[in-house]
Amino acid sequence: MLNFTDVTEFILLGLTSRQDLQVLFFVVFLLVYIVTLLGNIGMIILICISPHLQSPMYFFLCHLSFVDIWFSSNVISKMLENLLSEAKNISYVGCLVQCYFFIALIHVEVYILAVMAFDRYMAICHPLLYDSKMSRTACVRLISVPYVYGFSVSLMCTLWTYGLYFCGNFEINHFYCADPPLIKIACGGVHIKEYAMIVIAGINFTYSLSVVLISYTLIVVAVLHMHSADGRKKAFSTCGSHLTAVTMFYGTLIFMYLRQPMEESVEQGKMVAMFYTTVIPMLNPMIYSLRNKDVKEAANKAIIKANLGW
Repeated sequence: MLNFTDVTEFILLGLTSRQDLQVLFFVVFLLVYIVTLLGNIGMIILICISPHLQSPMYFFLCHLSFVDIWFSSNVISKMLENLLSEAKNISYVGCLVQCYFFIALIHVEVYILAVMAFDRYMAICHPLLYDSKMSRTACVRLISVPYVYGFSVSLMCTLWTYGLYFCGNFEINHFYCADPPLIKIACGGVHIKEYAMIVIAGINFTYSLSVVLISYTLIVVAVLHMHSADGRKKAFSTCGSHLTAVTMFYGTLIFMYLRQPMEESVEQGKMVAMFYTTVIPMLNPMIYSLRNKDVKEAANKAIIKANLGW
């Protein structure tokens, strides 16, 4: 019989146990977090105030930036606190809450990326029907599905996490409450949670990624049939930023969640998780702005208007 222990808090071991690196990591991730907030909030404000950025593509991009802000904040805020604290603990309830929002926001983001791919398919493959099919009402409905579905699935996943039992080891080998390291230290309820995590992650990542791949396959076919070289170039340029974001996000998530949580995978997962929880939310506004002519023009006009206002 296993001696289950009541859990009141966990200890987050973080990225490293070396004290000389704690301050350095704090400064680096604080700067990353500030850039993430400024970039994504700036993108949201720019889309809201610019008349030229009122198309469905930028409506979805606005929500992607919104999710990136909360996704990054959910992880980095606690990590920054623990980097400067000797007691690197998180309460049991706080751990479950962090798990809940983490899983929810991951699902919201992957399905927003799928919706954005569908939007590009409609714009390039069916331009005459685009305005009628992608109306404001249709866009609101499309963006509502990821939020409702993501937070519903996360509730079910968090209940399975609540079903894990622990036998005295409360040290989480990670910088936030993640499912793989929690499963690694649990001594009961592991198999249900482990298989549920792999199945749910596999189904959702496969389904959302299939929407992206099918959309872009049809886009490539349509673009190759275009007679205008300029038209082909413009079509590919509008899709390049989104494909870059999709490749980075899905690649790291598949590496993290579609494997059994062994010790080696948890250690590797920390490095991968650091990339998609801190770096990708910071890079997304840059990817969509630096490679997008409309965004750059809107930013220049906003800067000029602000300078004239002063």
